[in-house]
Amino acid sequence: MNGISAAHVIVEPGGTGVVAHVGLHALGCFADRLGLGDALSARIPLSGERLPVHDRGKVLVHTALMLAGGGESCADIEHLRLQADLFGSVPSDSTVFRTLHQLDATTRAGIAQAMAEMRTTVWSRSARTTGKDPVILDIDASLVEIHTDGKEQAAATYKGGFGFHPMFCFADATGEVLAGVLRPGNAGANTVADHLVVLDHAIAQLPPPIAAGHRVGEGAELVQRPVVVRADSAGCTEGFLAACRARNVTFFVTARSNPQVSAAIGDAVGVASVWEPALTQAGEPRHGASVCDLTSLITDHKLPVGTRLIVRREPLHPGAQRSLFPSLEFRYWGFYTDAQGSAVELDATMRAHAHVERHIQRLKDSGLCRMPFSDFEANANWMMTVAMSADLVRWFQLLCLDGDWVDARPKALRWGIFHAPGRLVHRSRQRVVRIIQGWPGTDALLNAYTRIALLT
Repeated sequence: MNGISAAHVIVEPGGTGVVAHVGLHALGCFADRLGLGDALSARIPLSGERLPVHDRGKVLVHTALMLAGGGESCADIEHLRLQADLFGSVPSDSTVFRTLHQLDATTRAGIAQAMAEMRTTVWSRSARTTGKDPVILDIDASLVEIHTDGKEQAAATYKGGFGFHPMFCFADATGEVLAGVLRPGNAGANTVADHLVVLDHAIAQLPPPIAAGHRVGEGAELVQRPVVVRADSAGCTEGFLAACRARNVTFFVTARSNPQVSAAIGDAVGVASVWEPALTQAGEPRHGASVCDLTSLITDHKLPVGTRLIVRREPLHPGAQRSLFPSLEFRYWGFYTDAQGSAVELDATMRAHAHVERHIQRLKDSGLCRMPFSDFEANANWMMTVAMSADLVRWFQLLCLDGDWVDARPKALRWGIFHAPGRLVHRSRQRVVRIIQGWPGTDALLNAYTRIALLT
């Protein structure tokens, strides 16, 4: 037997001719091809008497690359500074710190406009976002735990922890962060104003033909493509549903338990004919689960006209979440919607809201959990940059990668693509990077560079 896990080598300093993070270089080239750095620079006003050494748009892009590579603090930018052959002049950690403390809410709004322009370009090229199908938005909040009381507006959370309670809106088709609002840890889960802020900011991020008819004050005759928003029970409020109707946005929100809903379910429990077999996301029968439309059994004047109540039941299992109706045999779960279609189809659509957990986890794997500053506005800028980095990675996956890499998680991308090592060769006054032979992401990287060169 041989228990040796590392080959014997002699380790010395002074290595040259090698580079790391080749995949992050590809991501940076992709950002440059889109014109992201210039678009951001145009929205960031200059301060001081002299021009900064590092363009502020470039600082944000470099910070986004650092976050994509797994960085969790300003100091991690130093890993890119050591690779000047790939990334050029990279700002120091103090420059990143200073930049994220200089931006304010007005500048963040300008940066959001720049991201919307980039998004329009990307969506026009991706098969996932073209066509006439409804654009589905998912709203959800998540807790970010902080282990110090030295951060402004960090507070006790409803789960007994301490930190922040940001709210996000994602595009279901791509997983992009269309909007995000950093909130104190004690912010309410069902705050109507916060839901409307992220909804309106998300609609503003949509390409103009899609957003038409869904902005505040616009009529239904302007709608060119349907927009659907899904939310959990925190969105089940009179104000939010009325606002969705006013914006010509179809809603799906988880129903809360109340006597009227419980009575409706009780009336339907023993009537087998009203229950239809539920389907999985793939269209296959969902074992033991069934769905029914109980709209005719409820009357709630607080709900918009045309609102339907759809209820699903499935056999109880260990760890099942709280049910709308007390039962020893089934777990009951329901939602309100004003969408057309069969109860079975609508149930499958609403259950896909669970995708939002995967989108949030992607952010938490890419810097969201840190909140490194004591200043609240600086942490809001950090969260904005985390979202920007996540969207840049998703665009890169959609337009430049194939196969399993298109939906790969951050960890897989880092191990297979972003941190690919290579050998640096100088030839004919050019720098050539040769990816190490046998690296799992070599073919994907080479194809990505080819596609980046073809972008116009």
